[in-house]
Amino acid sequence: MVTDIEIPERPRLRMFEKVPQYPSNLKPPKMQKRLRYMRGPELLHNKLQLKQYGVVALGGGRLAHEHFEMARLVIARHLDMKRMFAIWRVDPPWQPVTKKGQGQRMGGGKGAIDHYVTPIKAGRIILEVGGKCEYAEFSFCCNFRAHQMLKIVAERLPFKAKAVSQEIMEKEEADEKWKEENNKNQYTMKYIIQNNMGGCHKMLSPFDHKWHGKYL
Repeated sequence: MVTDIEIPERPRLRMFEKVPQYPSNLKPPKMQKRLRYMRGPELLHNKLQLKQYGVVALGGGRLAHEHFEMARLVIARHLDMKRMFAIWRVDPPWQPVTKKGQGQRMGGGKGAIDHYVTPIKAGRIILEVGGKCEYAEFSFCCNFRAHQMLKIVAERLPFKAKAVSQEIMEKEEADEKWKEENNKNQYTMKYIIQNNMGGCHKMLSPFDHKWHGKYL
């Protein structure tokens, strides 16, 4: 158990605004889907800052305000605030998603802004839980495991995610490195794509050439 961690004054997750706040003289901008914000691996926010527990995304997707509220309420319900705390690792909803009203004809320009989302890439840390606790320990307030609490949040997200600890992430990273170094089969997906075996280039997208079939 970690004992040298100070509990902050606000141990619960912060509530995010449903709509970003703009200056009074600025009209809320519209933008394209920009799917590149959800494709590929997360290269920056893919490590646990607190070195304890969290939820990591296994695929790309979008987080709406409802998903933020779901995670906040689940964590607040089962968090022992005397010795545990939680922090967000993602930005509040900022990307506008437009939608036209039902029954409208085609044309007429881009639709009005319906809601805002936060794009997420694979490997992104969604939130973290830290404090004086163990990964599978029962908390005093409701006899609920930290692992089970994070698992509930991960299962309710709109993309694949899982609950992890620092030890689990280090073990998975070491296993992946070991498999790459000890792989005796040279015909990997990367080798096949780079050498255009079977003329596969004509059936692959630019993203397959970039990530070799790992991220869709």
